Amino acid sequence: MSGELPRGWVNTTIGEINDYSSCNIDPLKEPEQVFELYSVPIYPTGRPEYVRGQDIGSTKQSVEPGDVLLCKINPRINRVWMVGPKSEWPQIGSSEWVVIRQPLIHAGFLRYQLSESSFREKLCSEVSGVGGSLTRAQPKKVATYSLVLPPAAEQTRIAAKLDELLAQVDTLKARIDDIPALLKRFRQSVLAAAVSGRLTEEWRRTHDIDEPEVSWKAIELVEISALVTSGSRGWANYYASNGAIFIRSQDINTDELDTSETAFVRLPESSEGKRTRVQVQDILITITGANVGKVARVKQALPEAYVSQHVALVRLQRPELAPFVELYLKDVGSGRKKLTELAYGGGKPGLNLSNIRDLAFALPSLEEQTEIVRRVEQLFAFAEQLEAKVASAKIRIEHLTQSILAKAFRGELVPQDPNDEPASVLLECIKTQRAAAPKAKRGRKASA
Repeated sequence: MSGELPRGWVNTTIGEINDYSSCNIDPLKEPEQVFELYSVPIYPTGRPEYVRGQDIGSTKQSVEPGDVLLCKINPRINRVWMVGPKSEWPQIGSSEWVVIRQPLIHAGFLRYQLSESSFREKLCSEVSGVGGSLTRAQPKKVATYSLVLPPAAEQTRIAAKLDELLAQVDTLKARIDDIPALLKRFRQSVLAAAVSGRLTEEWRRTHDIDEPEVSWKAIELVEISALVTSGSRGWANYYASNGAIFIRSQDINTDELDTSETAFVRLPESSEGKRTRVQVQDILITITGANVGKVARVKQALPEAYVSQHVALVRLQRPELAPFVELYLKDVGSGRKKLTELAYGGGKPGLNLSNIRDLAFALPSLEEQTEIVRRVEQLFAFAEQLEAKVASAKIRIEHLTQSILAKAFRGELVPQDPNDEPASVLLECIKTQRAAAPKAKRGRKASA
């Protein structure tokens, strides 16, 4: 915090108020003992884990209720936790926490201050190490970092107000986090309605067209296909730093063709692989691997491009039918369901081309297909707009959280009370108690 402090507040450092003395514990020496463990990976759950000593693979540090835990390892350096009430089990924490202990300071207030963005930015700016997950904040450096200290009574008021406001923010976050799943179900419902005819029920009535059971034609995919094939083997011989685009299964694992990280090949003119050159409106299907059954339509003309042996290429006799066929193949209740069952039923590791050729479904008239595709695209565009708004809202919520925290530590969140004992008195009390503490207890290491 910079600028003039509110009345009764003081500046201090973490080192000046931290009473924690290192006390290491080797849980393996008590293999049957259950420990209440505050580990860095379990932090997102908001609850410690209870683990027997024999299942804990490294030395930990003893912690106590009210200790504030500041993560020092990237990329989790923004994690700040508080040890909960005393339990029946020994409480221990990962060695990747900087432990801050000061009973005279409100632990919740301190935890919130260490979560504020300006503190986190300073912490991140001074990490050391090789890089990435190996970089860490250094405890001796952390001890020099500044804190602001309001009167004890105001600390309690600030922490309580932050609890109230940030609980409301968390509720809002949870609601926003539910939206992507809702949109996924919405898209699935749209596809199901599209390929069953429900999406165009009213349209058929206004156009005097019979219901799908009568007006839609039962076919197999092979009947409307000009080509159903897959890529050749041996492409590794033709990999190059540039050249023709080489479409692999991972390039369609989002159900859309994504060539942003594609591979390239250079084929000799006589190569057998030339037969799988991709054209606009071709439908591509993953036929092996974890993403079997994923589908992408080639919506725009590509420069020279070919498919791998893990991708099937379906070219229709009439390219204008491809948008509707794509919808059918992506619907989890019809085309995708059939492809998935064929791929994993009977011990088969993937799809063969006969599975694809033999797919049976009902095909509406081209006029109705066009209307179905138009409506699906319109509804999906609406979903995409909502997703963009959700992403923007998440950013605004994060900014709101930090705005609330910043306001708190400028002294603007709750009113000051002139009757509060100044924080300078509290700080002197902390210094006096620390000076009187037995030196043997400071820097002590122990084993359980």
